[in-house]
Amino acid sequence: MQLPDFLQARPDTPVVLSPPTAPALPLVCDSPHSGTAYPADFGHSVPLSLLRRGEDTDVHRLWERWPAHGATLLAATFPRTYIDVNRSADDIDPAQLADVWPLPLTPSVKTRQGLGLIWQRIIRDGVPTPLYDRRLSVAEVQSRLQRYWQPYHAALQQAIDDSVARFGGVWHLNLHSMPNDVYLRLGRTDAHLADFVLGDRDGTTCAPEFIRLVGELLQAGGYSVAYNEPYKGVELIGRIGQPQLNRHSLQIEIRRPVYMDEDTREPNAGFAPLQAHLEKVMQGVADYVRAQLPLGVAA
Repeated sequence: MQLPDFLQARPDTPVVLSPPTAPALPLVCDSPHSGTAYPADFGHSVPLSLLRRGEDTDVHRLWERWPAHGATLLAATFPRTYIDVNRSADDIDPAQLADVWPLPLTPSVKTRQGLGLIWQRIIRDGVPTPLYDRRLSVAEVQSRLQRYWQPYHAALQQAIDDSVARFGGVWHLNLHSMPNDVYLRLGRTDAHLADFVLGDRDGTTCAPEFIRLVGELLQAGGYSVAYNEPYKGVELIGRIGQPQLNRHSLQIEIRRPVYMDEDTREPNAGFAPLQAHLEKVMQGVADYVRAQLPLGVAA
């Protein structure tokens, strides 16, 4: 079956980087999970319609105006179900491999849930379905790391380093969306998922005033906001966020039904209003970051 163009593999473009189109600020924003170009060697055994439930579909489009506010915006083109750049390179379950990994592995809780560096299952309505009918070879996992994971991390790290070198600090926003049934997956029926969940790993990856600013800007549009529940942030903000060094990193999760139909992956009536309000959020964040610049440091 011929896939639509936007689902076609893009092995030569694992990451798209959009530089600032306004005077640059030490703002780096990335969407690691909105990729929809499915590599030809994926070899999954589930229908594409089910596999796509792992996407943060269109998150990069919702935030596409970041460069006009002085930020660098990165987006992965490949899907997280193929390889998840928000996991460490050794977050692998050896039981999913057909042969022996040459170095020590440190599988995380997420890997034990089947959602590590290489996803083992997809979940719908609380029911897990295996992604593969086989074990993956070490060679194909290493290929995914070399061709997709490493270029993404290299591009993001370069953007972070450039901001720190030029401005003496950086404000990083890690952009995601979350399934509406996340609490069902956690076995909880007593909780209501907010429209936005902001994560700073319990106050460790950015200044408290920064996460509160973003929350207030989102609430000004009538959206509900939660902090570090049920998402705190994972690999990327944990590595980048060092507020004591003026490196601030914050994860933003959007509840998917706010802007899209989770079954069709198409934008719903909430997409345009949300996108319009996020422009105001971007302006507010840019104004805040600009005010943090030391005197004499030009944007």
